[in-house]
Amino acid sequence: MAEASTAEFSPEITDEFSPEITELADKLVNLTVKDAQTLVDCLKSVHGIEPAGGGIVMAAGAGEAGAAAAEVEEQTSFDVILAGFGDKKIQVIKVVRSLTSLGLKEAKDLVESCPKSVKEGISKEEAEKIKSEIEEVGGAVTIK
Repeated sequence: MAEASTAEFSPEITDEFSPEITELADKLVNLTVKDAQTLVDCLKSVHGIEPAGGGIVMAAGAGEAGAAAAEVEEQTSFDVILAGFGDKKIQVIKVVRSLTSLGLKEAKDLVESCPKSVKEGISKEEAEKIKSEIEEVGGAVTIK
């Protein structure tokens, strides 16, 4: 079905490209915004490829009446979420305290009420550093 939709537009042009390339192009055109972001993340982390201009522009497919192009922007601000503390709650509380400047009671409350945000709106490097510090002592962290 995907090849037929490409052929509807300009069959003479699609004859210039291999079936593999036209199939790949059809798949890219039909990606959702979420899938496009996942593709960007994969290309970046697995292959070291950064998107030009900070994002990918996806064109709407032919069958999608009234659909507009969507731009996926690279995330620049991250939140560190404490997902769990394992069996080393005291060590996790100490690390959370040192990272957040919270008092002992506040840090304990934060750790015990996970999943809970430890830091918000920080750079990716800082988020990764915090994640590794908490994971070193047995905590579980997600970055969003």
